[in-house]
Amino acid sequence: MGVEPDMAVVTGDDGIERVDVLVVGAGISGIGAGWHLQTMCPDKSYLILEGRDDLGGTWDLFRYPGIRSDSDMHTLGYSFRPWKQAKAIADGPSIKAYLRDTARDHGIDRHIRYGHKVVSADWSSASATWTVTVEIGAERVRRRFACRFLFMCSGYYRYDAGYTPDFAGREDFAGRIVHPQHWPEDLDYAGKRVIVIGSGATAVTLVPEMARTAGHVTMLQRSPTYMVTRPAEDRVANALRAVLPARLAYAITRWKNVLFGLYFYNKTRRDPQAVNKWVLDRVRAELPPGYDVETHFTPHYNVWDQRLCLVPDSDLFAAIRAGTASVETGRIDRFTKQGIRLEDGRELAADIIVTATGLNMQLLAGVTFTVDGSPRDIAQTVSYKAMMYSGIPNLASSFGYTNASWTLKSDLTCAYVCRLLNHMDRTGTQIATPVLDDPEVEAMPWLDFSSGYVQRAIAHLPRQGSKRPWRVHQNYALDLMDLRFGKVDDGAMTFTRKGEKLPAATRQLEPAE
Repeated sequence: MGVEPDMAVVTGDDGIERVDVLVVGAGISGIGAGWHLQTMCPDKSYLILEGRDDLGGTWDLFRYPGIRSDSDMHTLGYSFRPWKQAKAIADGPSIKAYLRDTARDHGIDRHIRYGHKVVSADWSSASATWTVTVEIGAERVRRRFACRFLFMCSGYYRYDAGYTPDFAGREDFAGRIVHPQHWPEDLDYAGKRVIVIGSGATAVTLVPEMARTAGHVTMLQRSPTYMVTRPAEDRVANALRAVLPARLAYAITRWKNVLFGLYFYNKTRRDPQAVNKWVLDRVRAELPPGYDVETHFTPHYNVWDQRLCLVPDSDLFAAIRAGTASVETGRIDRFTKQGIRLEDGRELAADIIVTATGLNMQLLAGVTFTVDGSPRDIAQTVSYKAMMYSGIPNLASSFGYTNASWTLKSDLTCAYVCRLLNHMDRTGTQIATPVLDDPEVEAMPWLDFSSGYVQRAIAHLPRQGSKRPWRVHQNYALDLMDLRFGKVDDGAMTFTRKGEKLPAATRQLEPAE
């Protein structure tokens, strides 16, 4: 499955293929990991195992109308590969093409094995290796791989099923019910009445796109989300690209957007009420006079307590002004034959219902882990630098920011993993294990985010600590200093040699309240 890598993979008499680094996932993070390994650790062999039949991750899975980024491509793009298109808020196919071109041009695609779903990973301190069990293809044939370091780049949600609440009367609805995560190719919504349940990024993308040809689209939300408009094209980026080399223009634009994002986020923490008002004033200006902004666009939380929704070129507001889309706010009582009845008695008619109700969060692709024969539950660990886990050796994962682009953090994580590997080579050690023994560290939730998909998964996530290096910073500038320039041997990361007993993780933090 996939193309054989050009760097030799050692296959033992036991049939197990062995590499230095095994990367799980061929989306944004996995392709970025391949580039960093080739660039910073050129002597290391690696494979990328991808459970799907193509690369791209999110950008291969989602096919719903209008699928696009909700971050600008100057930060969602890689630091090492400029985004050269005029549109900064890009559509899904353009993003996937960017990822495919990156993998091809740098030879990363030769290291990818498709149809390889990782199901378990078992660590041996005696050999300083992970043995990874994989199911291949539709027949789920089992095969094993071994690696010195395991790098999980598999995203943060389940690919096989999105989240849908148990709506009463679902079976009574005479029309079609669709979840955006599994969009059917044969769905014809031209001239139809459509209800999109949800108010997050997916709903905000779907509603204006479907409204172009549907009879009418209603966005039905239980509660509102903060929304901001932004031009799909970055005029500064396009002007810079016209007069500067592409890489320089890209770097300037990237930092411009990073710094503005940091400024805006910090402003929401310092003066949330002022930012809330600023956002709502701009929403009000986009809508017809007298529109009920308080009911339909004023959340009960502050800006960036949940992810902010982007409305490129004001497309959602334009559809509302044109009358091709509308917003209804209320709780669902049940589905009916003709549509949806709300708890307040209102009935909304529909031919098609789209349940844009969210994701099922799943860290580390649902893989089960053992360390020297002992099962390890990620939820019982403390996150080290937001990428490794207390007491688990030679394992890292890539997880992006909740308040900025995924790739900003992914790039830093990939570079840090390479720094860690090179440090072990220089010191003649083979095992790196984060150990929590600081008595002053207190437990905190791993993600301080009130979004439903996070809250539903909170019991299955690791914890973070109250101070470095156990603290999860949603701050690119802090992470840049820590991960790119901070010490690798920082006292919390312990280094041992093959065959040596792993250091004990001496503290077990109680779950945060």
